[in-house]
Amino acid sequence: MATFYEYQAKVDSMAVDGHNHCRPSAVLELLQEAATRASVELDVARESLIEEYNLFWMMARIWLRLERPLHWNEDVLVRTWHRGSKGVAMYRDFDLFVGKEHVGESVSIWVLADVNSRKMARLGNIAALEDTHGGALRKEKSLTKLKTPPLTPIGSRMMQYSDTDINAHVNNTRYADFACDALALHKRPSDCFVQELQLGYLSECRPGDLLELLQGEDETSAYILGSCQGSTRFESRIQTAQEEK
Repeated sequence: MATFYEYQAKVDSMAVDGHNHCRPSAVLELLQEAATRASVELDVARESLIEEYNLFWMMARIWLRLERPLHWNEDVLVRTWHRGSKGVAMYRDFDLFVGKEHVGESVSIWVLADVNSRKMARLGNIAALEDTHGGALRKEKSLTKLKTPPLTPIGSRMMQYSDTDINAHVNNTRYADFACDALALHKRPSDCFVQELQLGYLSECRPGDLLELLQGEDETSAYILGSCQGSTRFESRIQTAQEEK
């Protein structure tokens, strides 16, 4: 029997941009909140894992595709489930609905890391995850490291206190903002929206880190990477589309 969790939230005024499109980072925040609440339901939330195993969840990659942009004041239902708990990485899938309309989907990869050493732990050791997967709901899409075209430096960005989360590192949703800012999406036509986004989190960033940004393009996508002290910290791929009126 499939195990899934549903979370409903309203797109508030702080989540949308000047074109009344919910920013990609705000959509990721909805997904992250749904995943967090699902982990509470399964008794594998951050507090429980730290207390019993000294471990916490870290997102490694995420892919998001929207059929259309989300707008202010829309009620969005996020349905989420995980695919199983073998090895050191676990896929968590999402579907997004506005009413009965399927408006998007997402696939993510999560790992468990030691609070002190940041070393990854095997998921099979977490008894609460056994037999709680999404069954037939599980998506087939897998996420791998991005293959990027030639990249050109475009500037830098200092990591600040306001970028951080409860784990004291830059929150995964902020990297979507960094990528969208680098592409100057506010200058695009009003019907342009981010239809597809993939992010890979390769190493943590903390306040005081200076992130060097690089950009490249191929026939369909734009790529933004962030590097610090010679080490790539995040990678992203963005595809835009025109909203149908």
